[in-house]
Amino acid sequence: MTETILRMTVNGRPVEKAVSPDLRLVDFLRDTLDLTATKEGCGAGECGTCSVFVNGALVKSCLTMAMKADGADVVTLEGIARPGAMSVIQKAFHKAGASQCGYCIPGMVMAATATLRRNPNAGREEIKEGLGGNICRCTGYQKIFDAVELARDVLNGAASESALEEDGDEGAFIGANVRRIDAPSKVTGALRYAGDMTMSGMLHMHILRSDRPHARIVSLDPSRAMAIPGVEAVVTCDDVPGEDGFGVFVEDQPVLARGKVRFVGEAVAAVVAVDARTARRAAAEINLVYEDLPCVFDPEEAMQPGAPVIHEYAPDNRVKHIPLRKGNVEDGFAKSDLIVEETYTTQAIEHAYLEPEAGLAYLDHDGVMTIHSPSQNITHHRHMLSKILAMPINKVRMIMSPVGGGFGGKEDMIYQGILALAVLKTHRPVRCVFTREESILASAKRHPARIGYKMGLSREGKILASEIRMIADGGAYGCSTEGVMRKAAILAAGPYAIANVKVDTIGVYTNNTPSGAMRSFGALQAEFATESHLDMCAEKLGMDPIALRLLNAMEDGAVTHTQQKLGSVSLRRCLEEAAAAAGWEPGPSNVRGGARGDLDGPGTRAPATPGAALRARENEEKSCA
Repeated sequence: MTETILRMTVNGRPVEKAVSPDLRLVDFLRDTLDLTATKEGCGAGECGTCSVFVNGALVKSCLTMAMKADGADVVTLEGIARPGAMSVIQKAFHKAGASQCGYCIPGMVMAATATLRRNPNAGREEIKEGLGGNICRCTGYQKIFDAVELARDVLNGAASESALEEDGDEGAFIGANVRRIDAPSKVTGALRYAGDMTMSGMLHMHILRSDRPHARIVSLDPSRAMAIPGVEAVVTCDDVPGEDGFGVFVEDQPVLARGKVRFVGEAVAAVVAVDARTARRAAAEINLVYEDLPCVFDPEEAMQPGAPVIHEYAPDNRVKHIPLRKGNVEDGFAKSDLIVEETYTTQAIEHAYLEPEAGLAYLDHDGVMTIHSPSQNITHHRHMLSKILAMPINKVRMIMSPVGGGFGGKEDMIYQGILALAVLKTHRPVRCVFTREESILASAKRHPARIGYKMGLSREGKILASEIRMIADGGAYGCSTEGVMRKAAILAAGPYAIANVKVDTIGVYTNNTPSGAMRSFGALQAEFATESHLDMCAEKLGMDPIALRLLNAMEDGAVTHTQQKLGSVSLRRCLEEAAAAAGWEPGPSNVRGGARGDLDGPGTRAPATPGAALRARENEEKSCA
């Protein structure tokens, strides 16, 4: 495509570059001008990380073509304050601790700046609305709103600039306010994540992924891709010099598909080229021929005799079965006045961290394979790479780059091995940055689970027996499934003193996207079932659900269901104080009637009020009329 001269002013400096007419503004700023404070989280205008000012208007640069900004005045986060300094809003974010993983913060600062420029006296509801186009996946909105309110008060004179200064030393104790030392780099956009890093001579990688859930690879012909100018290499499983298998607990996953694919999105080959666009175009030219195989997508069906086998080493498709036995549940049920049975299901959940997976790898001057990536398990990744690359461990170095949200999802190694193979093949630095679609397609999810629950209780509410069977969909590869099943089994019966417990947690292979670690690591699915079941039991007993929990709560010195002796147990105190703080009205939900006095009362959070900014402007216009 013929290039066009683009002229604009960026952060007060004139810029003139020859660019492709179909270049997005975010790519122009990041790749051409190296202004990496402008992040790309979703590429679809949903997350707000790419926000910039164009002629004073806040826009999503991933949705704006660069040529549309021809002749415009563009301001990125780097231009909000002079180099080495922070604006009042950035200082307020620092003071309030509103930085978290930091990936959303550049966009948040830009949106906050736009909001306070529009109305220097914006109320909290208007601030919320002003930041409505920006997403924080670390759930840090409270501190962000506090920061914007603080900045507002300083900017409009309601508070002194001294309010932005560090508080005095409160002493060394848990809960003391301490400034985050990495906050300045996050609120100014100076912090470089893996996708922001560059090296001289760097190549770009794009991964070709399977569009079949279960198929044998008949042939793979990269010749047309290799013929495209700018393509340096095509990497396949044949380039693995060592042991081709990795995983957190069972090393069942090849670096690139070997012989067959097991889920839609599995990496089959990778193209390395002079730029990302060429790599993507070349990947589409690889000629792949498949032979489809029978598939199975339901974990219970996968355990049935005759079901398609995902991995030869596990003919019953079981990744891991964790049985836990304590006492005699049948005896407990026989003594029970009430037995409640129910089945609960949970769905797969995407982590949706704002920073998509990315990495930069290179061989250093001593021949050490060095990989920067936001990996949450770098020691384990390093050992696996050593075996995959057939390199001694002292020749492999993992450097954990800033993690723009992980939540467990970056614990599983999914692309670092491919990067390393690309470096071995080209002997040049190679960078890979997933698109949002690719991230969702290829990364492990929270295990969807089906939990059968049977509980026996006395008429006074004492739990006499619990039987729990959790079937979890592990997807096509083991990843963290074994650990998740262990944690689920340990916590399945909850923090309650129960004499008779039977738990089975089973992770199962299917042709779905692999499941892995996510916040709570297996506890959530099991505890969701336990707590839901206790509420149902309370209704059937006509008993207050908190009273039911207090009656069965473990106490100091309790022995858990896995025989761990506990020193102190704070469950009772937590329940009592939570109930008091919430103004909890005792009684089972099915007998308290339609009106509740503990909702919408003092100390509870009011619902959001959409349209706050519009109403504020209307009120302002009325006052000026």
